[in-house]
Amino acid sequence: MYKIFFSLALLSGLLFNQALTAQHVAFPLPIKKNLIKKLTDQIIIQEPTNWTETNRVGLDLSEVAFVNWNAGGSNSISGLAELVIERNYNDERTKWRNKLSGRFGINSQEGREIRKTDDIIEITSDYGYRRDTISNWYYSAKFRFASQFTNGYKYPDTSVPISQFMAPGYIFLGVGSEYGKRIDNLSIYASPLTYKSTFVLDQNLANNGSFGVTPAVRDADGNIIKEGENVNSELGILLQSVLKAKLMENINFTNSINLYTDYLNSFGNVDVDWELNLNFKVNSFVLARLGSHLKYDNDIKITETNVDGEEITMGARTQWKQQLGIGVIVDF
Repeated sequence: MYKIFFSLALLSGLLFNQALTAQHVAFPLPIKKNLIKKLTDQIIIQEPTNWTETNRVGLDLSEVAFVNWNAGGSNSISGLAELVIERNYNDERTKWRNKLSGRFGINSQEGREIRKTDDIIEITSDYGYRRDTISNWYYSAKFRFASQFTNGYKYPDTSVPISQFMAPGYIFLGVGSEYGKRIDNLSIYASPLTYKSTFVLDQNLANNGSFGVTPAVRDADGNIIKEGENVNSELGILLQSVLKAKLMENINFTNSINLYTDYLNSFGNVDVDWELNLNFKVNSFVLARLGSHLKYDNDIKITETNVDGEEITMGARTQWKQQLGIGVIVDF
């Protein structure tokens, strides 16, 4: 449509110029060039591209207030902020998906300190290449970095952090093969060679052997002879599956599961990271979400306090987090 409009405008200008020329009143050549340049500058031509991008921020809020409420209760307010940035490349043979995501949530309840409810920063990059357009198998390489923004505590004790930024921090780097006829909706990835690094850059946590690093060596009196290691490296097998489905018009479902086992230290002991999400889209700006996140990592040991007040390190246990919220999302 804009090309037709431009052609008619240009033709009209030329006819008008010819009419003025017949009357010995012609525009100078520089003026005509400037006029055409201004018209062409207003036309924006969208070139085809294989890149797609997503920029999204979201905020979930919930609040409860009581005044002379017979059944009792505590005033509270909760908030969860989220940021997602994606840059994806796709052509007939190559797929390259890049994602930066972050979430941070807090809860403030009357009579107690502000507590963290969610905290994660994650960067992923997946590259896949297939030899022809018929095959659904891709030679693939995957990178993932994950950590958190601020200190974590074993509430109500906030004197000693049990985690913080890069304590732990995780890096996965692997090569393998990925299958997906419609890879954006369902993909299955298998890597026989995945390197996993666990970073614990806080020396106090490292000395305690947190998150699977080698703890400090101490003498009989508890004095440190050798500091604990800050990095724990593993090499193993990674299996990953991601399913995205549209259940109903405004209901989207995502299922992501990662299974990892290390060759050297505890082969056959599988670390599990399984996440389910249901997104209920009310309109372009309002979204309700129901999520479940289950994790098991053999390197993360649970500590408990005995009757004498001593911290005792127990074995690894299943971790589970459930979320339900409604909030505002904005694409930019």
